Amino acid sequence: MKIHGVGQISISVTDVDRAVEFYRDTLGIDFLFQVPGTNPMAFFNCAGTRLYINQPENPEHATGSSVIYFTVDSAHEAAEELKSKGVQLESEPHIIHQTENFTLWMAFFKDPDGNLMSLMSEEGDLMG
Repeated sequence: MKIHGVGQISISVTDVDRAVEFYRDTLGIDFLFQVPGTNPMAFFNCAGTRLYINQPENPEHATGSSVIYFTVDSAHEAAEELKSKGVQLESEPHIIHQTENFTLWMAFFKDPDGNLMSLMSEEGDLMG
């Protein structure tokens, strides 16, 4: 078996409509479609990886979350844009790792349900 990449990431929310507004309008992720009903869900295309937003029927299934790391050209510029849209950062852009040829920057924020997210930008060549 060889894993070729991540096909889909799921994240549970308390209100799918509110999550759609945040992921589509605030973060600007390509919205694919939304499914209404007792177990509403929405799907986005995040640079080839599908982001599946769901509102579980049973609230106990909504516990825990993975951190989603969104790659951007500049963590600084993206953080400023999010702040201009009313998003509070958990941390300003800061260096996570640095070598002579490479710097990894991250800034953390939360979605309306408190799920931790990160902006991630890389400068230079990790292998060089």
